[in-house]
Amino acid sequence: MSLLIATSPVSILPPIAEKKIQSWIRSRHVICSGNFFVFETVDYAALERFNESIKSLGGTVVSIAAIGKIWIGGHRQVVLYRARASLHTPHHNLKHYWIKYGNFKTRFQVID
Repeated sequence: MSLLIATSPVSILPPIAEKKIQSWIRSRHVICSGNFFVFETVDYAALERFNESIKSLGGTVVSIAAIGKIWIGGHRQVVLYRARASLHTPHHNLKHYWIKYGNFKTRFQVID
């Protein structure tokens, strides 16, 4: 199932966008898979912020999909979203940042 995000003009500055993505890398919401950055979250508003950040850095979001439901606590399930993005530059600073501080699995560890 593919989802759409409303397009808006870029309203975030590139240094701030890079810092946001770095914080998502440290918190294991963003991983690097090949030439793509993969972002997983249960918050749809975070997907919109990720989209703005990637656009601000000159990249594009390739796909957004709801990949399943996960349990939060014992009585509640939430939808898990995954976005794949490309920055169009193979040696971007964020790639080096991910190598230093990132992980190969997201915090949700959903197996496809």
